[in-house]
Amino acid sequence: MKQKTNIVSASLNGIRNSSRKMRLIANLIKDKEIYLALDLLTYSKKRKISFIFKKLLFSLLSNWNRKYNKYDLENRDKGFLLYIKEIRVNQGKTLKRLRPIPQGRGHKIRKRSSNIIVFLDKKRTT
Repeated sequence: MKQKTNIVSASLNGIRNSSRKMRLIANLIKDKEIYLALDLLTYSKKRKISFIFKKLLFSLLSNWNRKYNKYDLENRDKGFLLYIKEIRVNQGKTLKRLRPIPQGRGHKIRKRSSNIIVFLDKKRTT
Protein backbone atom coordinates (compact mmCIF):
# COMPACT_ATOMS: atom_id res chain seq x y z
CA MET A 1 0.00 0.00 0.00
CA LYS A 2 1.51 3.29 -1.11
CA GLN A 3 1.45 6.25 1.21
CA LYS A 4 1.35 9.69 -0.37
CA THR A 5 3.99 12.09 0.84
CA ASN A 6 3.65 15.84 0.56
CA ILE A 7 7.29 16.65 1.09
CA VAL A 8 8.95 19.39 -0.95
CA SER A 9 12.62 20.34 -0.72
CA ALA A 10 14.94 23.20 -1.62
CA SER A 11 18.71 23.46 -1.32
CA LEU A 12 21.54 25.95 -1.46
CA ASN A 13 25.11 24.87 -2.06
CA GLY A 14 28.44 26.58 -1.58
CA ILE A 15 27.42 29.25 0.92
CA ARG A 16 30.53 31.03 2.20
CA ASN A 17 29.79 30.54 5.90
CA SER A 18 30.88 27.68 8.09
CA SER A 19 28.29 25.01 8.74
CA ARG A 20 28.72 25.45 12.49
CA LYS A 21 27.46 29.05 12.28
CA MET A 22 24.63 28.06 9.95
CA ARG A 23 23.40 25.36 12.34
CA LEU A 24 22.74 27.98 15.03
CA ILE A 25 19.97 29.49 12.91
CA ALA A 26 18.86 26.13 11.46
CA ASN A 27 18.14 24.78 14.94
CA LEU A 28 16.15 27.91 15.71
CA ILE A 29 13.64 27.36 12.89
CA LYS A 30 13.52 23.56 12.79
CA ASP A 31 9.99 22.07 13.28
CA LYS A 32 8.35 25.51 13.10
CA GLU A 33 5.49 26.65 10.91
CA ILE A 34 6.96 28.35 7.84
CA TYR A 35 5.54 31.83 8.52
CA LEU A 36 6.67 31.73 12.13
CA ALA A 37 10.14 30.76 10.87
CA LEU A 38 10.14 33.71 8.46
CA ASP A 39 9.23 36.04 11.34
CA LEU A 40 12.01 34.61 13.50
CA LEU A 41 14.51 35.14 10.70
CA THR A 42 13.36 38.72 10.14
CA TYR A 43 14.25 39.70 13.71
CA SER A 44 17.36 37.55 14.13
CA LYS A 45 20.64 39.23 15.01
CA LYS A 46 22.64 37.16 12.52
CA ARG A 47 21.60 39.20 9.48
CA LYS A 48 23.67 37.56 6.74
CA ILE A 49 22.74 34.00 7.66
CA SER A 50 19.09 34.96 8.25
CA PHE A 51 18.92 36.48 4.77
CA ILE A 52 20.24 33.24 3.26
CA PHE A 53 17.64 31.16 5.13
CA LYS A 54 14.81 33.55 4.19
CA LYS A 55 15.80 33.25 0.56
CA LEU A 56 15.74 29.47 0.88
CA LEU A 57 12.32 29.45 2.58
CA PHE A 58 10.81 31.62 -0.16
CA SER A 59 12.23 29.19 -2.71
CA LEU A 60 10.67 26.36 -0.72
CA LEU A 61 7.24 28.05 -0.81
CA SER A 62 7.60 28.57 -4.53
CA ASN A 63 8.41 24.88 -5.01
CA TRP A 64 5.32 23.96 -2.95
CA ASN A 65 3.09 26.22 -5.03
CA ARG A 66 4.47 24.77 -8.23
CA LYS A 67 4.00 21.15 -7.12
CA TYR A 68 0.62 21.44 -5.39
CA ASN A 69 -2.29 23.80 -5.54
CA LYS A 70 -1.71 27.34 -4.40
CA TYR A 71 -1.30 27.71 -0.66
CA ASP A 72 -3.28 30.75 0.38
CA LEU A 73 -0.81 33.14 1.95
CA GLU A 74 -3.41 35.27 3.74
CA ASN A 75 -5.95 32.68 4.80
CA ARG A 76 -4.22 29.73 6.46
CA ASP A 77 -7.31 27.96 7.78
CA LYS A 78 -7.58 25.39 4.97
CA GLY A 79 -7.13 22.56 7.47
CA PHE A 80 -3.34 22.25 7.32
CA LEU A 81 -0.19 24.17 8.11
CA LEU A 82 3.10 24.09 6.26
CA TYR A 83 6.03 23.43 8.56
CA ILE A 84 9.74 22.82 8.21
CA LYS A 85 10.13 19.09 8.64
CA GLU A 86 13.90 18.82 8.46
CA ILE A 87 16.94 20.99 7.87
CA ARG A 88 20.33 19.56 7.00
CA VAL A 89 23.39 21.78 7.11
CA ASN A 90 26.43 19.95 5.79
CA GLN A 91 29.99 21.04 5.21
CA GLY A 92 30.76 22.07 1.66
CA LYS A 93 34.08 22.63 -0.07
CA THR A 94 36.91 24.20 1.87
CA LEU A 95 39.17 26.72 0.14
CA LYS A 96 42.72 26.37 1.41
CA ARG A 97 44.99 29.40 1.45
CA LEU A 98 48.46 30.10 2.83
CA ARG A 99 49.37 33.06 5.00
CA PRO A 100 53.05 33.94 5.12
CA ILE A 101 54.74 33.99 8.50
CA PRO A 102 58.38 34.73 9.40
CA GLN A 103 61.33 32.57 8.33
CA GLY A 104 59.77 31.60 5.01
CA ARG A 105 56.98 29.46 6.45
CA GLY A 106 53.24 29.58 5.91
CA HIS A 107 50.13 28.88 7.96
CA LYS A 108 47.03 27.32 6.46
CA ILE A 109 43.84 29.35 6.31
CA ARG A 110 40.67 27.35 5.73
CA LYS A 111 37.75 29.23 4.20
CA ARG A 112 34.82 26.93 4.83
CA SER A 113 31.51 26.73 3.02
CA SER A 114 28.28 24.87 3.67
CA ASN A 115 25.35 23.20 1.92
CA ILE A 116 21.75 23.48 3.17
CA ILE A 117 18.78 21.22 2.39
CA VAL A 118 15.32 22.09 3.78
CA PHE A 119 12.23 19.85 3.66
CA LEU A 120 8.67 21.21 3.89
CA ASP A 121 5.65 19.14 4.87
CA LYS A 122 2.05 19.79 5.81
CA LYS A 123 0.45 19.14 9.18
CA ARG A 124 -3.25 18.88 9.99
CA THR A 125 -4.55 21.64 12.26
CA THR A 126 -7.72 19.89 13.38
